[in-house]
Amino acid sequence: MTKRLESKYKIDRRLGVNLWGRPGSPLNARNYKPGQHGQSRAGKISDYGIQLRAKQQLRGYYGNIGERQFRNLYKEAVRRRGDTGEQLIGLLERRLDAVVYRLKFAITVFAARQLVNHGHVLVNGRRVNIPSYQLRDGDVIEVRGPAREFAVVMEAQQSNERDVPDYIECDPKGFKGTFVRAPALADVPYPVKMEPHLVVEFYSR
Repeated sequence: MTKRLESKYKIDRRLGVNLWGRPGSPLNARNYKPGQHGQSRAGKISDYGIQLRAKQQLRGYYGNIGERQFRNLYKEAVRRRGDTGEQLIGLLERRLDAVVYRLKFAITVFAARQLVNHGHVLVNGRRVNIPSYQLRDGDVIEVRGPAREFAVVMEAQQSNERDVPDYIECDPKGFKGTFVRAPALADVPYPVKMEPHLVVEFYSR
């Protein structure tokens, strides 16, 4: 198991928010940061600290994406026309693992990444095992036959924790979905407030 997967349950407590809105979040039972000094009072956070926190929160939500990969997404967002923060959100929501999670084919974004890594997901009928694969408008995502019987997939589909957003069409019985369009920030059903403009400020320093 990778360090990223081992540490996923600490992300909520480290950031002080229930990042995915899950009832099983450890933050619900221990509403303080992990570690020996987790319950001590925090001092005033600097502007840099606020920006860093916004970046860590956005990175963490999408499965604790690596810093290099996240920075490359930011650079691509800068290169595109329009608001950089909105473009960054659009690129993050185009990730294959994020869309598999949105379609409720996996209970967590980490499980979605594993499903893709193991080759259980098709895009337009072709197997894709790259979680960061960028989907295009109209792409059809499908869970391969054997994986449809996985307990984790069935659990995700039966969960009432979240709904499929409007910018993705879902056929739960066919284990298929279509990525309709890249969303604006206001369209994304984040359980906590995301501030991509602070991420832009962080990288623009």
